[in-house]
Amino acid sequence: MIKDRGRAAPAPCRITVCRGCCCGDAAKVPGVDHAGQIARLRAAVGDAAPVRASECLDVCDQANVVVVQPSAAGRAAGGRPVWLGLVNDDDALTDIAAWVRAGGPGLAEPPGVLDLYAFTVSRRVGKALDTP
Repeated sequence: MIKDRGRAAPAPCRITVCRGCCCGDAAKVPGVDHAGQIARLRAAVGDAAPVRASECLDVCDQANVVVVQPSAAGRAAGGRPVWLGLVNDDDALTDIAAWVRAGGPGLAEPPGVLDLYAFTVSRRVGKALDTP
């Protein structure tokens, strides 16, 4: 829970951007402003969700990877983390930000184009981020 003027506020969505061995690497994914990508996502999301960089999430074939974790309300509504791969353009970042601002997993339908980015990870990999 996040404290809000002495009261506990429900946990918001969280966004994790992989920046390990392949994600964020200009040699693996050329032509992308990898450092600027996180700053642009943070600006687009605003206060709706924290955006953090992570070490390798072990799905290097999907570089650049973004994981959107549901808010507490989204999780209560059945939302689960959504793994998005090949997020290498600003249009995808804009769609992710709009979805998160609308509520994210469990509370809002993602823009249809994000279906093209979504992928399923193994239970071993997913367990690393699938925490309440």
